[in-house]
Order: sequence, then structure tokens, then C-alpha cells
Amino acid sequence: MSQRNSQAAKTAARERLRAERERQAKRDKVKRQAVVAGAIVAVLAAAGGIGYFVVQANKPSHWESLKNAKVVAPAHTSGANGTTVVIGKDTAKKTLKVYEDPRCPICAQFEQTVGATVKKDIDDGKFKIQYIGGTFLDGDSLGKGKIGTRGEGSKNAMSAMGAALNVSPEAFLEYKTALYSAKWHPEETDDKFKDDAYLIKVADTVPALKNNTTFQNAVKKGTYDAWALAMSKTFDTNKDGVTGTPSFVMDGKMLTTNSQGNPPMTVADFNTAIQKALNS
Repeated sequence: MSQRNSQAAKTAARERLRAERERQAKRDKVKRQAVVAGAIVAVLAAAGGIGYFVVQANKPSHWESLKNAKVVAPAHTSGANGTTVVIGKDTAKKTLKVYEDPRCPICAQFEQTVGATVKKDIDDGKFKIQYIGGTFLDGDSLGKGKIGTRGEGSKNAMSAMGAALNVSPEAFLEYKTALYSAKWHPEETDDKFKDDAYLIKVADTVPALKNNTTFQNAVKKGTYDAWALAMSKTFDTNKDGVTGTPSFVMDGKMLTTNSQGNPPMTVADFNTAIQKALNS
């Protein structure tokens, strides 16, 4: 090979190597850009995911969102937001205020022991009752605008009771009795009343509510959820000095059986206490 050809071959080889290095550099650059772009997408996706979860965590719960919602009051109610629930004959001269929480085990005990006596007194026109429901066992303090963290069964059951009241006062009383019965009332630590299906199952034991689609739809849609919160606020802001359940008040005075202020939990004690209140 001549010196000229040898030099040309070397030059051509160097040019091929240079071109290959340029192509490899371009490939490396593209790869780096793809890696960087992928990392940016991953960071953005992570940030978006974190943002989504932050938003979800800070979203108000269903019940929190109802604190200032418009109240749909059941039929057979009166007063602000329909929170005055009075049941009994118009001829009855006095009214017994009944303070209860749907999840309250002592309320269930009272209903199972004395409930039939109270119902007979109402039917006989001895007195009317005014129902005032609380939800403090859910951890609520509606007087302070607080929805607690111990459950939602009291609120949900009260909403269902509102749906029963919308059917009739009799359906309301029968449903309340069923909810407090030994068969259906759960342990205080078991938030079973948060389940709409369970509340409807209990309602099917009440003739006026059995297979009642209007009642069932109201339970499922939460028609009276805001009413339940309004009722709970009435409990929390009561002027009778009631702080626990069950409590019974007539003419501004608590019905008690002893100096400790315990409510009457037997038929005999209730009859004594109510007769004293009626005579005063």
C-alpha cells in the first residue's frame, strides 16, 4: 500500500470512530433525558398521590359535612329544625322529657324493664313524652360543633328513628322499643347501628315499617341525617342539667330514686317517681 493510501485509510478510520462516538454520545444523551423525564414523572406522580391522600384525609366526613346542612324534619315534629318530638294524648296535662342515646346500654335496660309501663301510661293519657336524643356515645359534642371519633351508630340510628317518626308516632315508639330490645341492641362497644341494612332488619319487626319502601329509602339516603345532628345539639344544649342517659324530667325536675340522682330503673321505682311528679 502506498503512503498516500495508508494515510487516507487512517483518516477514514479516524472519521468512522469520530462519527461512532458522536452517535453514541447522542444515544447516551437521549437515555439520560429519558431517565430524568421518568424521574420527574415519578416525582410528580408521587406528589400527586400524596396530594390526593392529603386532600382525602382532610375532606370532611359525611357527618361533618352535615353540621350546617339544611335539616329535613320528619312529620309529627315541631320547633326549630323539627327537634321537638312530643307523643301522647292532647288531654294529658303534663309532659315527661325522655333523654336517651340510641347506643346507651342503660337506656336499653330501662326500655326492656319499664318501657311497657311508660307506653301504657302514654296510651292512658297519664302524661305525654318529649323525646330528646343524644349521640355522645359516638363521641359527639354538637353543642360545640364537634363530631367525635367513637362511631356513628347513635347518629345513624336516630336518623332511622326520624324515618320511623315520619311514618307515625306509634311506629317511632315501636321502632325505638325494637332497637333497645335484648335481641337487637348491640354492646356499647359494637357500633352495629352504623349499618343501614341492620337498622332496616330491625325495622322489619315493626308492622308499620316492614317492607316500607318510603322508610327504607329514607334510611339508605340519610334523609334525616341532618335532623339527627340537630336533635343531638338539642340534647347537648339542654337547660335541664341533663348530662347522661337515660334521664327523665318533668316540670323542670329530674325524676330520681335516691340522693345520688339515679334514674328509676324498675317499674316500682318509676311508678313512684312519676306519680310524685304528676302530683306536684
